[in-house]
Amino acid sequence: MSFVYPDAIISTAGHVDHGKTQTTYALSGVWVMKHSEEIKKAMTIKLGYTQIGIYDCGEEYYYTDGILQSGKCPDGSEPKLIRRVSLLDVPGHEVLVATMVSGAAVVDGAILVVDASQPAPQPQTVEHFAVLDIIGVRKMVVAQNKIDLVTKDKVLENYEQIRAFLRGTWAENAKVVPVSALHKVNIDALATYMAKAIPPREAELGKPARFSVLRSFNVNPPGTPPEKLRGGVLGGTLLQGVIKVGDELEIRPGLKVDKPKPSYQPIYTKALSIEYSGYKVDEARPGGLVGVMTGLDPALTKADALSGAVAGKPGTLPPVWTALEIETRPIPRASEGRAEQFKQGEVVLVAVGPATVFGVVQIVKKDVVNVALKKAVCTEQGSKAVIIRQVKNRWIVTNYGTVKGGAAALE
Repeated sequence: MSFVYPDAIISTAGHVDHGKTQTTYALSGVWVMKHSEEIKKAMTIKLGYTQIGIYDCGEEYYYTDGILQSGKCPDGSEPKLIRRVSLLDVPGHEVLVATMVSGAAVVDGAILVVDASQPAPQPQTVEHFAVLDIIGVRKMVVAQNKIDLVTKDKVLENYEQIRAFLRGTWAENAKVVPVSALHKVNIDALATYMAKAIPPREAELGKPARFSVLRSFNVNPPGTPPEKLRGGVLGGTLLQGVIKVGDELEIRPGLKVDKPKPSYQPIYTKALSIEYSGYKVDEARPGGLVGVMTGLDPALTKADALSGAVAGKPGTLPPVWTALEIETRPIPRASEGRAEQFKQGEVVLVAVGPATVFGVVQIVKKDVVNVALKKAVCTEQGSKAVIIRQVKNRWIVTNYGTVKGGAAALE
């Protein structure tokens, strides 16, 4: 079967333990929880992603790779591939919500996973939905998971709670699909509504390449001899433009240099190969999650060292900032205590584009806060920012706003 470029990124969202990773597995047949700590703790820590095909078998529902594991339609015929999408599995635990924010910044739509055996909504369900609202996601389907654990009456009660939560929002008419991700019950219906509710992204191919780096890797096994070393890999998505094999790339904010004055130096490299979940191609396009192997020393990319960076055509990237001035407002449906005034010296997490970094509040003027960042970010004025604050010993998404300016890094 010939390669088809993924045309949208669809993220899971919802509370911890509601089955986001299991739902991703049911749709894709790929277990994206691969990090050793994730396996030990049975929870997603880092962003996991995979590609899935959506197939038409001439029936009422669409199918995906996780359902058609034999590669054949239920009647034995050949499935017709109608599109590919990328699935992004994000953490739900409160301590890891910043990782979710950085991933959500590049998605086109979402699957909100809700546990039918628990009252809805749970805290991270509210937070994840607020983040989707803030960043402008307006396409969603709800997977009412774990229906195998409760009675029909409980499923209906939970369904009404979900409907009440979404009432009056942009997602008021979102489809709620009862599923059991563990037993792959109704996953074909979920895939169908997902494919119909989340259309392909409108790709802006004529603009300069702009690549959001969500992960970075060293793919060389320990003990690899120098002559067989492969360059560092950037994992993420193209927001606009095209990257071809052989293209020159600039990466910002780049490397921090302390002497003679603290500054950030852009990193320059080449795209040596491009891969979509095992498919090697000549160019990357907007709409999916992709890995770009570069000529970088793999020591620069290991352990997600470059996650949060921006890559693209040299000379076209946004400024690098060491402090941001953000016009803020509280998130919709903020709980009591979440919208308190910022305090000078308060430590916060700021998420802007693919980056989520710690910062310290320096100046507070009405709804505008100036935050000195622990690590520089590359972003444009006018971009959206999300602020995560510690409230009663929990990290909670409390505010969002727009980057008005700040302190530019020395180069």
